[in-house]
Amino acid sequence: RAGLRPLSTDLSVAKLGESDVHVRMLAAPINPADINMIQGTYAILSELPAVGGNEGVGQVVEVGSRVTSVKPGDWVVPADTGLGTWRTEAVFPEETLLQVPSDIPLLCAATLSVNPCTAYRMLADFETLRPGDSVIQNGANSGVGQAVIQIAKASGIRTINVVRDRPDLPKLVERLMSLGADHVITEEMLRKPDMKDLFKSIPKPRLALNCVGGKSTTEMLRHLQPKGTVVTYGGMAKQPVMVPVSAFIFKDVKLRGFWMTQWKKDQMHSKLSLCELVRKGQLTAPACTEVPLEDYRTALEASIKPFTSSKQILVL
Repeated sequence: RAGLRPLSTDLSVAKLGESDVHVRMLAAPINPADINMIQGTYAILSELPAVGGNEGVGQVVEVGSRVTSVKPGDWVVPADTGLGTWRTEAVFPEETLLQVPSDIPLLCAATLSVNPCTAYRMLADFETLRPGDSVIQNGANSGVGQAVIQIAKASGIRTINVVRDRPDLPKLVERLMSLGADHVITEEMLRKPDMKDLFKSIPKPRLALNCVGGKSTTEMLRHLQPKGTVVTYGGMAKQPVMVPVSAFIFKDVKLRGFWMTQWKKDQMHSKLSLCELVRKGQLTAPACTEVPLEDYRTALEASIKPFTSSKQILVL
């Protein structure tokens, strides 16, 4: 798969079976996992030739005679990985789709299945967090990071958000604070003794969310409460997670992993809960750049540039 080049092509729409749903795709994002699948480095790889895209929202055009969960006009999102959302329309089996409300913003629906669900489950499944507790995360400007900030804010949980230093840092800090971040710091600041002052006004976190790896994770871990948990869901630095022996022995920290694709239970409940946050204005889509499908090459190139804070959305 190394060296594969994505191509745009015309496909015939499959005949509608009695348990199938004809969907017109409306919008689909480009996520890091999509790029990894094209590169052949992801844990799940589609058989070639394949249509890219694991997330997006579409509108039901027609349903087969046995379909009961959706009807024409409904909005639907993929129930699982590998559906192939970077296309204008397709016929899918009913069980591969989940209905979502059509009264939420299009970009929220298009980006609902992966990042917000990952954030929601990580905040809920590893530590019992209560209002006033805190969470620390790196990659805080990522799609998951932005969702963590908003979902935590809605639950009364405070966030310490770590980002890489960059020329437009003040602008990024302002944007994350506007989403509800309590503190935004750089990875360099994370290593300084001044961190002690920060914890005079906020409790030490019991949960750390890691999508970077390497030194960033090690430094976050130093600030965890005893018996705290580090959840790794990505490795953008392509460096291993390194933990001092003392953290295991004296702080009894726990290291866990999370992969949204492997997590299947309670999916609809999570999506409905997130849709309710969207309706209340407590969860918005990440910073997005809308790109017509015919300009997909531009979108793919933009999605892999360093310090990218805007998610590329293919408008279909």
